[in-house]
Amino acid sequence: MSLNIEAIQNENLKTDLPEFRAGDTVTVNVKVIEGTKERIQPFKGVVIQQKNSGIGKSITVRKMSGAVAVERIFPVNSPRIDSIIVERSGKVHQARIYYMRDLRGKAARIEERQA
Repeated sequence: MSLNIEAIQNENLKTDLPEFRAGDTVTVNVKVIEGTKERIQPFKGVVIQQKNSGIGKSITVRKMSGAVAVERIFPVNSPRIDSIIVERSGKVHQARIYYMRDLRGKAARIEERQA
C-alpha cells in the first residue's frame, strides 16, 4: 500500500490564486474564528517575499498600522485563506525586498509597474 504524496498535495493546491510577486500590494482575506462565529478579516499590505512552491508556498505581507509596521506570513494553500486580491503591481528589482523594513515615509513608496 503506497501513497503517492504528490497526488495528495496536488489535490489540495489552490488554483484560483492571482499572479503576484514581491512589491505588489495585495489584500489577503483571512477567515477568523471567534468562539462559534466565523468572519473574514482583510489584511492589506506589500508582499515582501514568496517562499517555497507547491503545497508549502507562503508569502510575507507587510503593512503599516499607524507608525507601527506589521508583518504576517500566510501559507497560501491554507484553508484559512479565503482569497488574495492584487490591488496594484509594484516595480522592484529584487525578489525579497527586506530593505523596505528600514525605509520610512515617502522613501517607502513603491513605483507602480506598467502591465
